[in-house]
Amino acid sequence: LVARVESTYLTATDYSPAIRPAVVAGERLFELRTYKCEPGRLAALHDRFRQHTLGLFSKHGMTHIGYWTPVEARQGAADTLIYILAHRDQAARDASFKAFRADPDWLAALKASEQKAGGSLTVSNGVTSVMMRATDYSPIR
Repeated sequence: LVARVESTYLTATDYSPAIRPAVVAGERLFELRTYKCEPGRLAALHDRFRQHTLGLFSKHGMTHIGYWTPVEARQGAADTLIYILAHRDQAARDASFKAFRADPDWLAALKASEQKAGGSLTVSNGVTSVMMRATDYSPIR
């Protein structure tokens, strides 16, 4: 049934909401996003999420599921942020991110955090995104 299993142990960030199983009306699209930071810049990324990004995601209709960092060094404990958002569907996801990326508050926060850190917080092509659907037996859908 399974060719291989890959596990990554995660620890919740201090700004992650508590995960609460919930089934909402209609199917949702879940987005698993992973950020790989430049060396020494994970703390700055956490600051930006804590102070700006989460509020702006909410403002633009995205639902927070959880935010984590890997526990083990070999899996990115020092330079990786992993989180999951929920969206109504792909069109809603695309519209939310389009509005988010054009938001003057986001542009100001991005510029300020990069100036303070001395450059981009993530490596080139360091943001990945995987769209997911919940199984019919998942406690969160």
